[in-house]
Order: sequence, then structure tokens, then C-alpha cells
Amino acid sequence: MAIDDPRYEAWETVSTFDDRKTALAWRDQLRSLGVDAACVADHPLDRFGRGDIYLAVPPTQWSRANEILENLD
Repeated sequence: MAIDDPRYEAWETVSTFDDRKTALAWRDQLRSLGVDAACVADHPLDRFGRGDIYLAVPPTQWSRANEILENLD
């Protein structure tokens, strides 16, 4: 989980989550399918792991990631 990390500024958001556990599970699913994915947040999460969490991928992988997420629902 990256907090306010400039390395991911150019990455595209494919989904948003309110809790760390769910976000990390989706990130890991994308990674297992060969997509470079990261969970990022603009601010630290609360003590329960909740906050505004973005599942992000490089722009060149956005279409693939979006396709995967739509078919896993």
C-alpha cells in the first residue's frame, strides 16, 4: 500500500475501495494475472485500515485490468 507516492501519479485508477483488506485482495488478483497493480491512497488510512484506496495500474495496462475486473464480478 502506497501513501501519497509520486511513483504512481501517472497510473490509472481501475477501482476504488474503502478498506485495505479488500483492496489488497483485488490488487493481488490482478498481479496473479500478470497486471502491474498497486493500491494507493492520498492520505494514511485510519486505525481500522479504512480510507479512500485506489487500485491503480500503468496506463498501458488499464484496458486489460478493467476487462479482468469486469469479468471477476
